[in-house]
Amino acid sequence: MADVVINYSIPKELKVIPKMSSYSSISEFVDDAINTLLAARKDLRVNMACELYKEDKISLTKACELAKVNIEEMKKILHAKGIKRHVLPFAETEKLADVVIT
Repeated sequence: MADVVINYSIPKELKVIPKMSSYSSISEFVDDAINTLLAARKDLRVNMACELYKEDKISLTKACELAKVNIEEMKKILHAKGIKRHVLPFAETEKLADVVIT
């Protein structure tokens, strides 16, 4: 994980968060702040999903969930960004099917 640099004026604000009734910890506050930002900014969700998918950290299905788009829209987005889709060889898909079926 990358190091997080906090603006010098923010720590005093963060210190009062556990004292507030809304959040029990700074981590809970930061999680909520990030989720709120991502909910409001589709571009950030899409870019994050694309980057994670490109780095092989998430599947296409998970990328769709993160970006909050359907699979066809995600395929178009990946293509527009020049990101190649990861397709398993047929033999690998057969192995997965056997695992699911048995």
